[in-house]
Amino acid sequence: MKDKRILYVSSEVVPYLAENEVSLMSYDVPKMVNDQGGQIRIFMPRYGNINERRHQLHEVIRLSGMNLVVNDLDMPLIIKVASIPKERIQVYFIDNDEYFKRKATFADEDGQLYPDNDERAIFFAKGVVETVKKLNWVPDIIHVHGWMAAMLPVYMKHFYKNEALFSETKIVTSVYGQSFDGTLDVEMLNKVKLDGVPQEAVDMLSVPDFENIMKATVMHSDAVIVASPNLSSSLTKFIETSGKPFLPYVPKDTFADAYSNFYKEML
Repeated sequence: MKDKRILYVSSEVVPYLAENEVSLMSYDVPKMVNDQGGQIRIFMPRYGNINERRHQLHEVIRLSGMNLVVNDLDMPLIIKVASIPKERIQVYFIDNDEYFKRKATFADEDGQLYPDNDERAIFFAKGVVETVKKLNWVPDIIHVHGWMAAMLPVYMKHFYKNEALFSETKIVTSVYGQSFDGTLDVEMLNKVKLDGVPQEAVDMLSVPDFENIMKATVMHSDAVIVASPNLSSSLTKFIETSGKPFLPYVPKDTFADAYSNFYKEML
């Protein structure tokens, strides 16, 4: 993987959030590529429960300041950055006071999903792409982890389809069993359509539950990794019959060679 550029876009990454299957792999996979001489960047949302002082986050003024339109509203984009100690890995944080200031990730203290999680996912996807454009950093592969990052492949294939910067970039999505109950806002499909995404491409978002969101992501990815041993049978079958190259689940202690080889097949 020497000198290959891989952009990691994740819902959660350790050490900034608690350990779970998404946050751990979102650290372990970039570290593996970094150790092999690859060039990496990691992007995640700047949730309000991330301790900015302890992790030494600071705003990057030259990258901040643009407005992103979500559901016909202008939302200011703030970019912060930090380095994972001892790893020389930079993490970029997509921030906005309206969407990410609250002191939790996806749900309130009663366990209720935030009603604007769909807009947060759209804002995150757009924020990542716009920031990478400003960095003028061309990734060979974009690797997506977690459902909050799931709109990125959809937007790359439609909203940003004419961006020359990404003309050779391949999108790999890891699909995890870590999900949520219920659905996101039932207006999610209409909000995505406002950005010129055709309804037939994301029709399943008319019921924006976890499985349908991941199905939309798989459809818009170039390749898929089954990242959990406990993926539902329906989602597993969808991946296997999608026509996309896919990597079956590989245990965490042996993933390095399998992921490296899978990447190389994409390049």
